[in-house]
Amino acid sequence: MKISIITVCFNSEKTIRNTIKSVLTQNYPNIEYILIDGSSQDKTLSIIESYRQSITKVISEKDNGMYDALNKGIDLSTGDLIGILHSDDIFYSNDVVKNIVKKIMISKTDSIYGDLDYVDEYNLNKVIRKWKSGTYDQKKLLFGWMPPHPTFFIKKEIFDKYGKYDLSFGTAADYELMVRILYKYKISCEYLPNVITKMRMGGLSNMSISNRINAHLQDWRAWKINDISNFPIWVLLKPIRKIPQYF
Repeated sequence: MKISIITVCFNSEKTIRNTIKSVLTQNYPNIEYILIDGSSQDKTLSIIESYRQSITKVISEKDNGMYDALNKGIDLSTGDLIGILHSDDIFYSNDVVKNIVKKIMISKTDSIYGDLDYVDEYNLNKVIRKWKSGTYDQKKLLFGWMPPHPTFFIKKEIFDKYGKYDLSFGTAADYELMVRILYKYKISCEYLPNVITKMRMGGLSNMSISNRINAHLQDWRAWKINDISNFPIWVLLKPIRKIPQYF
């Protein structure tokens, strides 16, 4: 099974080296690594260039934000399974991809997710909070739950069949995608009870009242646009997600 890993970045000179190394040191042999840069103005591109021979595809051009860049990466992907590693995140260990493939091959599922560690911005070994995702149950989506997006791997054919990230949802594009493919189209999904990703604290956060209200409205619109009438009121009460530091 061929695995495509997509990293998008913009002015990420402080973190991009760790991200790249965590992909290149994976002990699974068949990885396609795609890096989409938003035309960085710092040293990001020079760092990428130092690893260029080991990265499958690199694009550097202006885009319309993180999810636009991710869509470009998906279009370029030729793997059977696609995973995302943000430019301020790293994989938990060198056997993350190998364990994911093993689980996929056994379960024959369309998508898979795991656990997430929030770590200190400057010390990746200092865990601030653990996100234990728990076993998959479609009904959990009705209570505002979703798989941790930075741990989510999905078959390329699902994107081809049901579409990519909808840019009209802004920072809620990941949530809308989850509602669309997991709830509306009911693709299969499995939980791997391993930590998949370490995510730095300190990314962008929707903490203002106006941003909080807008995020909840976008979540509500995600259900409405997918013609799902039983919108879960609990979504309006859930905390706002951390947004990866990209923009």
